[in-house]
Amino acid sequence: MGPRFSGFLISAMVFLTQLLSLTDGRDIGVCYGLNGNNLPSPGDVINLYKTSGINNIRLYQPYPEVLEAARGSGISLSMGPRNEDIQSLAKDQSAADAWVNTNIVPYKDDVQFKLITIGNEAIPGQSSSYIPDAMNNIMNSLASFGLGTTKVTTVVPMNALSTSYPPSDGAFGSDITSIMTSIMAILALQDSPLLINVYPYFAYASDPTRISLDYALFTSTAPVVVDQGLEYYNLFDGMVDAVNAALDKIDFGQITLIKGTPKRPEYIMPTFFFEMFNEDLKQPTVEQNFGFFFPNMNPVYPFW
Repeated sequence: MGPRFSGFLISAMVFLTQLLSLTDGRDIGVCYGLNGNNLPSPGDVINLYKTSGINNIRLYQPYPEVLEAARGSGISLSMGPRNEDIQSLAKDQSAADAWVNTNIVPYKDDVQFKLITIGNEAIPGQSSSYIPDAMNNIMNSLASFGLGTTKVTTVVPMNALSTSYPPSDGAFGSDITSIMTSIMAILALQDSPLLINVYPYFAYASDPTRISLDYALFTSTAPVVVDQGLEYYNLFDGMVDAVNAALDKIDFGQITLIKGTPKRPEYIMPTFFFEMFNEDLKQPTVEQNFGFFFPNMNPVYPFW
């Protein structure tokens, strides 16, 4: 793990400290992936979340062993179906009913489900066009089981934008604009946030000659980008506001994203950090080292 990548983890700690000071930790979560062959038991992991004061977990698909371990923990869970299941959930209400009945209903009295995410970086992609119908069918199912207050959303990557710089030029790709408009209408009806996966590390690594390290690491002491009178000191804010600009362009600027940015300073929304553990079955070598904790549950950095 090189010094620059270590710097990104340290900067994440600085950013996390800032967020915790704004939210008292209530809306801060950490993603829990299971792509490792040496990870602790779900019960031990849930206890680690609790002792670390992390109140929100994001799962990438239902894991019964994790859901069982989360019973009575007081920790909120956000999760969704696999991307491979989106098409069937969209085409068949009974498939959506079965998914909710299997993965949500048995735990509803003991587990607090915060968000149901239909698609993780499935836009753009072959499943994109099915996401709005899948969201609606899952919402119908949740309502039928008395869970209508559980919100449904999706998770988009930054490559859903055809343009992201400067931030005010942010726009969705023409091939997905109508899909994103349909999704935003659903989110607006629920007053639900859109989730975006923002990785300044990868943006910097793809273009280090034009993106300064200070801008990527939250360490710039002067604005690096000034865009329509807004000052950007870090790449993360610029990336998020590019999505805000894209939402403006399809008339859904009221949809909230994650933390406050120069364009939307008043919004402090739920944020999930990626990720809980170093996972040895992830793609080597960078993605194996995104964890806050080693598999033995010792912290990578003395933060938690």
